Amino acid sequence: MLHSRGWLAAAAVVACGCSSSPTDMARDLHSFATPTARVTHVGLDLELDFGQRVARGHADLRVARQGGSELCLDVAGLQIAKVEALAADGAASPRSFALATAVPHLGQKLTVTLRDGDAQVRVHYATAPDAAALQWLTPEQTHDHAAPFLYTQGQAILTRTWIPLQDSPGVRITYDARIKAPAGLTVLMSAERKGQDADGAFRFAMPQPIPPYLIALACGKLAFQGIGERCGVWAEPNLLPRAASELEEMEKMLLSCEQAFGAYRWGRYEVLILPPAFPFGGMENPRLTFATPTILAGDKSLVGLIAHELAHSWSGNLVTNATWRDFWLNEGCTVFLENRIMELVFGKERAAMEFALGLEGLEDELKELPPQDQVLHIDLAGRNPDDNMTAVPYEKGAAFLHRLEQLYGRAKFERFLTGYFDAHAFQSITTDQFLTWLDRNLLESDRTKAAQLDIDRWVRQPGLPADAVRPTGDAFGAVEAARRAWLEGKIKAAALDTQLWTPHHWLRFLSGMPQDIDPQRLGELDETFHLSETGNSEIFVAWAKVAIRRGYAHVDERVESFLSNVGRRKYVKPLYEALMASAEGRARAKRIYQEARPRYHAVTTRTLDEIVK
Repeated sequence: MLHSRGWLAAAAVVACGCSSSPTDMARDLHSFATPTARVTHVGLDLELDFGQRVARGHADLRVARQGGSELCLDVAGLQIAKVEALAADGAASPRSFALATAVPHLGQKLTVTLRDGDAQVRVHYATAPDAAALQWLTPEQTHDHAAPFLYTQGQAILTRTWIPLQDSPGVRITYDARIKAPAGLTVLMSAERKGQDADGAFRFAMPQPIPPYLIALACGKLAFQGIGERCGVWAEPNLLPRAASELEEMEKMLLSCEQAFGAYRWGRYEVLILPPAFPFGGMENPRLTFATPTILAGDKSLVGLIAHELAHSWSGNLVTNATWRDFWLNEGCTVFLENRIMELVFGKERAAMEFALGLEGLEDELKELPPQDQVLHIDLAGRNPDDNMTAVPYEKGAAFLHRLEQLYGRAKFERFLTGYFDAHAFQSITTDQFLTWLDRNLLESDRTKAAQLDIDRWVRQPGLPADAVRPTGDAFGAVEAARRAWLEGKIKAAALDTQLWTPHHWLRFLSGMPQDIDPQRLGELDETFHLSETGNSEIFVAWAKVAIRRGYAHVDERVESFLSNVGRRKYVKPLYEALMASAEGRARAKRIYQEARPRYHAVTTRTLDEIVK
């Protein structure tokens, strides 16, 4: 049971035309924040110590007070040295503080006792060497093997492991930072770069209010290449040319999203290619998306991930889920926008294939998830919010929006979304607030159409409703026919006409492999198409799952190498699950995991620890 609940800013409620009071504000079960004192700005002054694997310094917290004498913050594993109140002239005076007993998933409540007039607090602290948000990498774990590397990953509630603050997506803050790093390394943050001080420290400022999970930092030996007027890519020097070539459509993607959903409001949009240990495909930190190198397939086939992270500049960053049970507002809307970007930039056929594969993945996952985890507005009481990172908030959320678009038409629905972004810009809202806005600004315009939509079935009940939109056309018809002909022995693998196949065609081809396929048939495919050596990570993982399941040993060495070097949870999770399905595989999985686990991020190990028991 959770003993302390946080609060969310009333501005989001007001923006939706609803009344608000301290008693009816949305509650964030994953924060210790209270409504009497709210952090509005964070000023960081930190030094990065790669030798000790800690960041140390202080955080200045600007506080808006509504009565009361306590400031309640979220921390996890931080070593708090002292807390001071800062006067307008900068004079510091000590303030008493208390750290409560740690609560599972949440960390500790740090309570600071305030006096009359206290409006800014300075917390002196250091992070722990094993802080979950920070991954310190040796040179050997990077692409160029030239220098150590550090990056942060704050979503969902890990920012509290490196900054003492109110770690709730409903408490939006501005921030500035001064970060000192070893000579020769470049520091980047999810903020505007403001140059360097005389001592080499890097300065940053984020003037737009963002949720704390979007405060991000990276440090390493990095180089930059601009792409268009507002875009660019960062990477280790030897990786940069490949990354820039793969992502050369970034500016076109940005213009396409603006065309459909209104102005981009963050200044620049840049992408940082991280080392392969990064646990996600990408993270939508404002101004600076963090991305895995596994998207660099060489043929732009995986750049849909960049479209997704860019789309978050509207849904997620501009308008944010107020609590983590509202996560579908971030991700469902973003998947919908991503599909529109892909259509505008790469054409309807590619967008339709990605839509179909996403829906197929959702339906496969729904077969495995318990009913309570198939709900958009999920109950996360007593749970880690990462438990909600399934296909449901992403693909079922997007399917809900596709259904709305089908009912009301593309033009009208795009106007609705643009108005939604404009009206709630830089605010955090709940599911109920979104549904109120939806009813007043779309459903009310045609109640006959609205009557065809069971919103409760979509939002609060398990499964995928029967009226979900299905992709039109037959983009995969030839693939299905080719697979059937090959499986039935009518043609050899060499006779398969794959010249015009994209990775999406291959994914559909592999997803339909029967459970009992003969390993010799897999060998025929591999000898013809070299699937065990493919550089496309999506295709390799789809292939490796089939190969592991059927004991096709030729793939074993590549699987071990992949699991030893790649930390992206989406990829390593199904491979470990496939290995754990047999006695021989379990022994291999445990051996590989024991060696690879120190190289994975905490987000990944939390998932894999449950699989590789």
